[in-house]
Amino acid sequence: MTIEVKGLKDLPGAAIQLLEFAKEQRIFLFYGEMGAGKTTFIKDICAALGVTEIVSSPTFSIVNEYDNGTLRLYHFDFYRLKRETEALDLGYEDYFYSGDYCFIEWPEKIPNLLPPHFVEVRISDNGDGSRVIEAQLN
Repeated sequence: MTIEVKGLKDLPGAAIQLLEFAKEQRIFLFYGEMGAGKTTFIKDICAALGVTEIVSSPTFSIVNEYDNGTLRLYHFDFYRLKRETEALDLGYEDYFYSGDYCFIEWPEKIPNLLPPHFVEVRISDNGDGSRVIEAQLN
C-alpha cells in the first residue's frame, strides 16, 4: 500500500487507511530518516484509535504507554539504543507479545528481536514537504 501525504491535514486519513490495511495486525515498524515524520504519523494513528491524551516521542523514556479506554498502545523509540540487550532489559517481549498495539520507531536497532509478524511502514520525504508512506504486511 502506498499513500502520498501532501501535508499534516492528510495524516488523519492516512492513519485510518493504514489501520484498515493492517486489519488485525498490531505491531508496526516505522522506518525513515530523522525528521521524516514517524512520530507525527504515530500521533495521528493513536488519535484514530481513540487516544485523547498527548502523544509524544519516547526518545528518552524508550517507551510511552497510552490507553484509549479499552486498548493499550505502546510507542517505542529505539534510536538511542547502543545494543539490542538494552531492549531485553526493557522487557520488550512483554510488550511485543501482549496483543496490544506497538508502534516501533528505529526497529533497525533491534533486528534480532523483532516479532515474526508486523506491518512495515516506510516514510520518505519527497523534498517538497510531502511524504510517501509505504506499508506492507510481513
